[in-house]
Amino acid sequence: MARVGPGVGARFEFEAELWRWEARTDSWVFAALPEDVSDEIAELPLPPAGFGSVKVRVTIGGSCWSTSVFPDAGRKTYVLPVKAAVRSAEQVDVGDVVRIGVETLG
Repeated sequence: MARVGPGVGARFEFEAELWRWEARTDSWVFAALPEDVSDEIAELPLPPAGFGSVKVRVTIGGSCWSTSVFPDAGRKTYVLPVKAAVRSAEQVDVGDVVRIGVETLG
């Protein structure tokens, strides 16, 4: 894991496994941020967002997009939704471990 800068624009890089949300197996795929990354994001001075979410810019391979990470009480981490278009473009799917870059946005 690497981190660059505090607050807005803080960047984290890590590897995470893609998994399917059990409540809706048809469409939602996520990656759980590592606990240490989640803890650091939770402590950043960022503007509040709905449901405890944090706006981020994400990079996986050659794909880059803006979304939000959401707190998952069961995992005690933030989780990142990874949309089908990104999984297709990067040729990854549930069970694959991918390198992810996350940058916090204001």
